[in-house]
Amino acid sequence: MTSPVKDRKSADKDWNIHQDLLEGVKFKKLANVCDERGTVCEIFRFDWMVSGEPIVYVYQTSTYPGRVKAWHLHRRHTDRLFVATGMLQIALFDDRADSPTRGRINEFFLGELNRGLLVIPPGVYHGWKNIGEKESVVIGLPTEPYDYEDPDVFRVDAHNGGIPYSWAPRDR
Repeated sequence: MTSPVKDRKSADKDWNIHQDLLEGVKFKKLANVCDERGTVCEIFRFDWMVSGEPIVYVYQTSTYPGRVKAWHLHRRHTDRLFVATGMLQIALFDDRADSPTRGRINEFFLGELNRGLLVIPPGVYHGWKNIGEKESVVIGLPTEPYDYEDPDVFRVDAHNGGIPYSWAPRDR
């Protein structure tokens, strides 16, 4: 039998997620406000100071249950992502040569059960897996609109692209 490994700190007493973020990555915990009519959740406000750049483009993308959309990065723009429906396992990998967090991974579990705005700087690989039972919808608010003539998207294979991360379930 192998020796047991102690869990790392994952949250504080107020259930704020604890992880050392990659250089330039920002995360803003969000919440649903509920009443007898339904819910509302703010997605983005400039006064949160998570991204000072204006909203110039908004898109939506969906992912079917069990499917992976990974890995890609942007060289020119920052991604700002909000999971509107479903539950996603989102992973980030820092391969920027000049970054103090090069070689590190961040992982987030975001969606209807855990609201948040994730800000991903240029040069950070990112992707996700739908870990829920229904189609998930992501709202993207990048700092630049999509360039049809010169797309700012660079991809590597989701499973064999050299990123040290597995999308396989991990039982603990």
